[in-house]
Amino acid sequence: MKRILRILGILVILVILLFLSGAVYIVGEAKQVVVTQFGKPVGEPITAAGLHFKKPFIQRAQYFEKRLLDWDGDPNQIPTKDKRYIWLDTTARWRITDALKFLQSVGTETSAHGRLDDILNSATRDAITSHLLVEAIRNTNRILESTEEEEVVVFTEEALEEITVGREALAGMILDKAKVLAPQYGIELIDVRIKRINYVEAVGRKVYERMIAERKRAAEQYRSEGQGKKAEIEGQMGKELKQITSEAYRKAQGIRGKTDAETTKIYADAYNKDPQFYSFLKTLETYRETIDETSTIILTTDSDYYRYLKGLKSAPRD
Repeated sequence: MKRILRILGILVILVILLFLSGAVYIVGEAKQVVVTQFGKPVGEPITAAGLHFKKPFIQRAQYFEKRLLDWDGDPNQIPTKDKRYIWLDTTARWRITDALKFLQSVGTETSAHGRLDDILNSATRDAITSHLLVEAIRNTNRILESTEEEEVVVFTEEALEEITVGREALAGMILDKAKVLAPQYGIELIDVRIKRINYVEAVGRKVYERMIAERKRAAEQYRSEGQGKKAEIEGQMGKELKQITSEAYRKAQGIRGKTDAETTKIYADAYNKDPQFYSFLKTLETYRETIDETSTIILTTDSDYYRYLKGLKSAPRD
């Protein structure tokens, strides 16, 4: 047992001595290593994670990131194709794909940022100066977009100044051009984004005036479309109302005609049963409808109006 413990102790001491001497180094999952001897690379980059060995004292392990790295450039004043000066701020993501070439060409991430400044700023300037200002500030010819929750249909092609490229496409052009130059430094560019655009005072004032004018044109178009839709709805409503009124009138006339026919039949039946009694009732109705407490009628004694009254005899008095 003591012998085993002694052996384990010796092994631990050897491992510690190896680490202290620099003969052993560890590569993490997010790192890659280039071993140098007297400042010159030795062998291929080591990308596999784990425990590795090198010559102590004379060799050195240079660590580099395998993860994505950020580049954030300084805002640059750039003229557009229509001679409008803007302040453009871009950002990008990149990674080291060839650690050996990276070490030989730039050496450190700080130096790599300087090279990326030159590459991306040049590509950005070329893309912006080749396109109009409106291409850099808009992605679409529409003011409102359709969403998954609610479909919004807006026709604004005539209301806005038409673009053919757009902001995202310009960012893609910058990336495509910069990706051609980056590999010579062992770098791969992943993407480029236009983070912010600011205007110089004179340009900003004109841009805001144009934006206001565009929105007014769009608003006028919306109002025109709304008035047209309103007229269409009102016309349809008037048409349906006429149809409903016509149908109701037709039904009412049919009901009225049927009722008049039934009334006429009832009168005819009553007349046929007792013509004299029917004539008597109709005369009484005439009296009720033509004479009231405020009416004064002057007739001759031989008038047919009092035909039934003439036949009445006074009741005997007690």
